[in-house]
Amino acid sequence: MAEKTDEAPSYEQAREELVEVVRALEAGGTTLEESLALWERGEKLATICQAWLDGARQRLDAALEADDDDGGT
Repeated sequence: MAEKTDEAPSYEQAREELVEVVRALEAGGTTLEESLALWERGEKLATICQAWLDGARQRLDAALEADDDDGGT
């Protein structure tokens, strides 16, 4: 699993780690405590991914709006 840092990971890094977390949970063989820690990490990673996607959507909407204001198609 990726090393934790104070800096938020990129979308790709967060998504990759989230895939690893899901695989670990699906594989089983972990204690309840380990499963809960994985679940919590997965929730944080999902939130990070969603924030990246929301930000990208806002930027796209702003660009489209600016294009419309400039007389674009």
